[in-house]
Amino acid sequence: MNINELTIGQAKELAAMFGSQKALEGLNNFCIGSTVIVRTYSAGVWCGTLVQKSGNEVVLVNARRMWRWWCKESISLSAVVQYGIDRSKSKIAAAVDSVWLEAIEIMPIDGQAEESIMEAEIAKVE
Repeated sequence: MNINELTIGQAKELAAMFGSQKALEGLNNFCIGSTVIVRTYSAGVWCGTLVQKSGNEVVLVNARRMWRWWCKESISLSAVVQYGIDRSKSKIAAAVDSVWLEAIEIMPIDGQAEESIMEAEIAKVE
């Protein structure tokens, strides 16, 4: 293939291919290094530091499974990133060094909302 002989259509196809790759790379960098809440396909909800992402596969470090969570204010998981959890009604597991997950949604969390989860008492068997 001689690049100087490309048709406009072929040039558009090439541009679209490279543009898609660049968009994917940008998505894979979303929130890297930040504390996030991850809702998964089958492993529940987790809070930890996002260190790697490829498509819907993510790796968290210092990650805590939110076995049962109750939003401090409002009712949704997206509100948890704003207000944190009600610790008296939530059960948060001990942190693991790292975990690989298949994510449905990823939301950055910080400040008091993050502290309400990451500093929560480790849930005990009742």
